[in-house]
Amino acid sequence: MDPALEKTLTFLLFIVLGVLLKTKLKTKEQVTGIQKLILAVALPSTIFVALMGVKIDLAMIMLPVMALLFNFTLFVITPLILRVFDIPRHSAIGRTLMLLLPSLAPGLSCFPFILEYLGEESLANAALADVGNKLFVLIFLYIIAMNWFQRSNKDEREEAGGKVKSLLLSLIKEPINMIMAFAIVLLSLGLNMDSLPGFLSNGFGRLATLMTPLVLLFIGLAVKFEKGKIGKVLSVLLVRAGCSLFLSVALIVLFGLNDSSFMLLVIVFPLSSCSFWPFAHMSTFHVREEAKHLPLSKRTFDVDFAILVLACSLPFSTALILCILSNGTVFSNVWVLLSLATVLTLSGILPHVLKKVRLHLVKSAESAEPAGHVLKEMPLDR
Repeated sequence: MDPALEKTLTFLLFIVLGVLLKTKLKTKEQVTGIQKLILAVALPSTIFVALMGVKIDLAMIMLPVMALLFNFTLFVITPLILRVFDIPRHSAIGRTLMLLLPSLAPGLSCFPFILEYLGEESLANAALADVGNKLFVLIFLYIIAMNWFQRSNKDEREEAGGKVKSLLLSLIKEPINMIMAFAIVLLSLGLNMDSLPGFLSNGFGRLATLMTPLVLLFIGLAVKFEKGKIGKVLSVLLVRAGCSLFLSVALIVLFGLNDSSFMLLVIVFPLSSCSFWPFAHMSTFHVREEAKHLPLSKRTFDVDFAILVLACSLPFSTALILCILSNGTVFSNVWVLLSLATVLTLSGILPHVLKKVRLHLVKSAESAEPAGHVLKEMPLDR
């Protein structure tokens, strides 16, 4: 059996096992506990091991810049995506998607598979790129969310400076960023994994091996589906993925990338699932509006819809990233990428367009039916 296919089937087996474990881990706290273990222990250890094997290069500063460029570009494109699906930009759902779609959560949906398919150096590059994404989702999106909240609630005013400072502190205190800073300091001193005491290097190494199995089990546990709105959410995610691939192709062409591993990193990193942080920002303002007993129609964001998007985004991104990485040589071709981007975009748009056409035909038929009925009842002139 092909090694890439065998590895993919193993990953899918872990996800299925996670789905089966839902009967044993029923409470939200239990599932959240696994997520915290991943983000606070397994993932930082994996990134530390990966970074300690990388040579520091000033060119690496381009990675967070490229990630930020992607975030801002997708943020600008999102209103066009909303227009395609007839979602008003200034509605609660529109504002919710404006925050969620440009955000990335590579920790759970992307990093494990980059490590398994592309290696530790690619994972280290992805971790550095995520610094730019974190600045975008923590600072920029919070300021946007706060401005929208204040426009909807004229009596509310908040000091942005204090909140931004607290967000910057949370960015610094995040385990992943702390361990990255620690690794960079050690590297700047000329140290690597072999220079560390055996108990430290072995400890980090053993903790790093936990990441992939835990993430896959978590994905299986976290999968939730809600009938009715799931079709629209899936269509929006398909278009988001298509736009992300078009932007990846633009970056590959713009920077003249030809290394297959780095090209695949540029392709799959933007396909990460939507981040939880915008939802956290929305929840902050939702609680304040709920305390004022505002009707749902007047609220700034739709947090229930945001939960549905997050629930669908994680398995969707995981499946797409797995598909691309398990066929890496195929998707290293720009024309194949453009074809896939086109297929994904059209797959998201066409069902909505066909639905609109069908509704238009039904309305036309209903409006024409009374006229035909009147003609039948009119007496003939003899």
